[in-house]
Amino acid sequence: MAEARRKVTIEERKEIVAYCIEHGCDYKNTAEQYDVSYSQVYSWVRKYNASGEEGLADKRGHHKSDEEVDELEKLRRENKRLKRQLEERDMIVELLKKVKEFERRRF
Repeated sequence: MAEARRKVTIEERKEIVAYCIEHGCDYKNTAEQYDVSYSQVYSWVRKYNASGEEGLADKRGHHKSDEEVDELEKLRRENKRLKRQLEERDMIVELLKKVKEFERRRF
């Protein structure tokens, strides 16, 4: 299993990609030079070639805002939110029933 590598900022990614391209896409040498994995260098260069600098941004965990999604996705989100609210209310009702039953048995 490969050892963990260091975290890389967006500016470092740009520098790494530029270095790799300037040196004839020598991924192995670039990876060794900057202490990152070969596959990561390859991936960044591929993303840079496809989308430019915007392709180098780390989009993990990014969710589109309601303004950025279409009507169907808005409805799905609303449906999910309403289902969660309904589940919470059902749990509250069940809890109150148990409390009431407990109080009846106690007295």
